[in-house]
Amino acid sequence: MKRDFQQIEWDAATIEDCRQLVRLAVREDLERQQDWTTLATVAPERRGAADIVSRQAGYVAGIQATAVVVDEMGGRLTFEAFAADGDRIEGRTTLGRLSGSVRDLLTCERIVLNILGRMMGVATLASLYVEKVAGTNARIYDTRKTTPGWRRLEKFAVRCGGAHNHRLGLYDAVLIKDNHLAQFAAAGESQSATAARAVQQARKFLAELGDIEPLPSGGLIEIEVDSLEQLAAVLPEHPEIVLLDNMSLEQLRSGVALRNSVAPEVELEASGGVNLETVRGIAETGVDRISVGGITHAAKSLDVGLDWHA
Repeated sequence: MKRDFQQIEWDAATIEDCRQLVRLAVREDLERQQDWTTLATVAPERRGAADIVSRQAGYVAGIQATAVVVDEMGGRLTFEAFAADGDRIEGRTTLGRLSGSVRDLLTCERIVLNILGRMMGVATLASLYVEKVAGTNARIYDTRKTTPGWRRLEKFAVRCGGAHNHRLGLYDAVLIKDNHLAQFAAAGESQSATAARAVQQARKFLAELGDIEPLPSGGLIEIEVDSLEQLAAVLPEHPEIVLLDNMSLEQLRSGVALRNSVAPEVELEASGGVNLETVRGIAETGVDRISVGGITHAAKSLDVGLDWHA
């Protein structure tokens, strides 16, 4: 695979984002007070265990977040994982077990299940897109259409489902979009000429930066075009990726043929109008990448629950 955006791992940065979300979730549930129902009904010395169970088939994502929740909340609990992130599971699969203080278990229950359900829903939807394009050269990518504060966790979940991460943030790479071109255009200049000049300017800018401000994706340049004329203009400038926005299948096929003849090293990304019904046809045009905002913004949480041991 050619140069790409950084791919999210379950690393120190992801764990720190998870902690921040847990802190907010704790405030939502406890507002710096207590779980009064549990204190009123459960003896402080009571100990027990409960299994975390996925009621639906799908892909595991976020299992490591459970330990972060327990640690962040100071729970007197032990967590044992029975599944790993990226595992494909059937319904009624036990993902792990929490044991220890029943009071602490009840207090952290909803936070654990919310995080797991959300991340597994994203991973499972991502896997459906990946399955749809199997056998083609196209790779499925997410976008920045993520839940505020959840980006690293949702993008990690995308990877658990077998798809790829587009740029993590604005700091990650240069992506020249139509609104950038609208501000950059010179009076009387054609859209095609503006697009080509924007790539030239971006390349010059990054060269002048040198190693002073290293970009995580290594100075990767992508530009969005919405016509074959713009594509023809930017290919000789050799951006790493050209995003073909809201093009028909015929236009995508023509764009791939043009790319192959002019600059075969440039990767083409299709975006716009992508869903589970259309993605296969888009992949078969020969594009290298397909970005799908719906993987994160339209994913439904998987049904994950807690089953208590007798």
